[in-house]
Amino acid sequence: MRYTPALITGIVAYLYLGEGWPELWPYAAALAVLAALLIFWAVRQRAPAATDAAGTLALLTIVVFGATLTQRATESRRADHLFRFADQVECYQAVVDDGIVVRPATYATTLRVRAVRVAGRWRRATGGVRVSLPRVEGVAQPRYGEVWLIRGHPDASKPPLNPGEFDYRRYLEYRQVYHQQFIHPDQYRVLGLDPPSLLVAASMRAAAQLDGVFRHYIKAKREYAIASALVLGIKDDVDTVTKQAYTNTGTTHIMAVSGLQVGLLFAAMSLVLQRLFGRVRGFRIWSALLGLAVIWSYAFLTGLSASVLRATVMFTFVIVGRVWGRQDSIFNTLGVAAFALLVFWNPFLVADVGFQLSFLAVLSIVYLQPRIARWLDVEAYFYARRRPWQPRLVQWGWHGTGWFLDKVWQAVALSLAAQVATFGLGLYYFHQFPFSFLVSNLVAVPISSGAVYVGLLLLVVKGMTAALAAVLPAVAGLWLDLLPKGVAWVFEQAVWLFNEYIFLVSRLMANWVVREIHVSALQTVLLFGLIGTLLAWANTRRLAWLSWATAVLLVYVGSRVAEARAVAPTEEFIVYSIPRRSAVGFWQGAAVEFVTPDSVPLTETERTYRLLPGLIQRQARHPAYAVGWRGTTIPVQRLADPDSATEKLFFKPGPVVLAHWRGLRIGFVSNRISSATQSVPVDVLVLRRNARLKPETVAAVFGPRVRVVFDSSCKTWYVARQDSSLRAHGFQTWDVTAQGAFRCRPPLALQ
Repeated sequence: MRYTPALITGIVAYLYLGEGWPELWPYAAALAVLAALLIFWAVRQRAPAATDAAGTLALLTIVVFGATLTQRATESRRADHLFRFADQVECYQAVVDDGIVVRPATYATTLRVRAVRVAGRWRRATGGVRVSLPRVEGVAQPRYGEVWLIRGHPDASKPPLNPGEFDYRRYLEYRQVYHQQFIHPDQYRVLGLDPPSLLVAASMRAAAQLDGVFRHYIKAKREYAIASALVLGIKDDVDTVTKQAYTNTGTTHIMAVSGLQVGLLFAAMSLVLQRLFGRVRGFRIWSALLGLAVIWSYAFLTGLSASVLRATVMFTFVIVGRVWGRQDSIFNTLGVAAFALLVFWNPFLVADVGFQLSFLAVLSIVYLQPRIARWLDVEAYFYARRRPWQPRLVQWGWHGTGWFLDKVWQAVALSLAAQVATFGLGLYYFHQFPFSFLVSNLVAVPISSGAVYVGLLLLVVKGMTAALAAVLPAVAGLWLDLLPKGVAWVFEQAVWLFNEYIFLVSRLMANWVVREIHVSALQTVLLFGLIGTLLAWANTRRLAWLSWATAVLLVYVGSRVAEARAVAPTEEFIVYSIPRRSAVGFWQGAAVEFVTPDSVPLTETERTYRLLPGLIQRQARHPAYAVGWRGTTIPVQRLADPDSATEKLFFKPGPVVLAHWRGLRIGFVSNRISSATQSVPVDVLVLRRNARLKPETVAAVFGPRVRVVFDSSCKTWYVARQDSSLRAHGFQTWDVTAQGAFRCRPPLALQ
């Protein structure tokens, strides 16, 4: 527990500050030698000061070791990385090195580059590319291990294009992926099959076979999707409505195969073995070996995903610690598991949300659940109500009620304990907190746990009947199939009940979710500091910890006030980057009005992923939306083109829209205009839908100093042609598709 936080400190320090650091391994090696010598000297001195000095240097060595480990694991530092070739790549060879994400319109996966062709010569290269393929007829779903030859070069991953938007580029970098590419069907060819790992390939095939069992026996689409997610972690078929219901009730963790499923499997196996063979000699050793075999087999059969591997490693250390009798501190066991995962698997796991939530939840449950459970002694309360003269049935009733309610209280304590540690991360990553988590998890976890057991039983029964059917006549196979069908029916009903309960809670407690909460990374750390100091006070009852808690709370409140003061006077005009759409925003503090110059409103998905992060960041509560300038409060006028025959014939409004806002003059052009158009000098000119106009026309109509912005409705070829022409005539240009949202403060805000 001392070394793991030190290792994490070094990793995080490099992630945020280490981009320009020199090679760290010489410093780490020198510190390691110095620490070893100091420890050897301190042991002989037997003095507290010497021991403290040696321990401090050892922890500092671990910090530097964590930074060094992360630096060495960063692929972009390699001399043959894809970054070194930039856009000189003519074509490249890569292998599919990840699972396939099936979306409604595309397939998405990750390629690992093996070679690139530059200037007609093939050269060895490394790097990851996140690719998307159109999901159309004639395009087969990619498979793990396929070797592709791709024409063209991938592009470097783009930073967030809109204010507050999710930083997908950093997300990919933590997975050693620095490039992205949309590949057309005629742009690549499959050369063969050469999996990077035969074990992973076999594991993925096994997971696909097991998923086929669920697909065959569970007919309802929604229940099949949840069944596959619940037992195998395959969530490709879970629809958006179902995902939102699980999010609103705080039960999304159930759909991810992780510690819950591995823990349930281990608990069930341990209980059965204890009941049957608990008194057999050597039980502790051989039952541990069997437990390790079972949980690692489950990890293999579920595709060796990162979440299940993380949970499996954690339980492996727990089992080994129990066998060696080193189970005095579960905290040290968890620390060893985290240390091993970061050192021997991937130091970038520190930035993985699942890793953070898993270990924090387990630590919180181990520490807090027994303490919360001691608040109420439910079983003793009901046991005290028994009297010797009462009928036996009444006494059994008191005993049964006490036992049942005690289990309920234990589950409540567990859920509360898990939420204490994950509260801050939930706000930081998901910007919401469902107060219905207690009601939903109280019933959902037991039902889903039972469903997991039945789902695993279905797979076992199907495997056994398939083996028997292979050696028996065909008629026997038909009768044998009745058994897995019966188990599948029970499984489907359990999943249906589970889904219905989640949707019921989601409907009845729709207003129990606090949404659109923004906390920064610093505020998240302060929340953890506040929780930690309060727990320390509860454990020691020392007033000094309350003083520290008060100080942390004041710093947190001060940061919130500072944010509000910074946002309040902000006035800004923004042209958003939304693929193939036109959208602008007029911000005044936390108030905003969005306008889509087109006659088609933004979809809910576009609002959620492109606009909502900025709303949360600025704590905007009631945004206004206008479509085609109808109903907008922004003063606008339309200008006609005197040379446009179409406008004269059909009396159509002009192609130029002028908006005046807070002293800022904005022009919107979506069609061809001529130099005969009325001259109206503007500060910003937004070109939409490949508006055809010459630089001379821009200067004559809108002024020679206007700033030109290409919005997302403009095609790439059009922007490339117009941008070079306008820049040649001295205009400043901005392409929101390539450079991100255009932001401009009005003159009145600058006064």
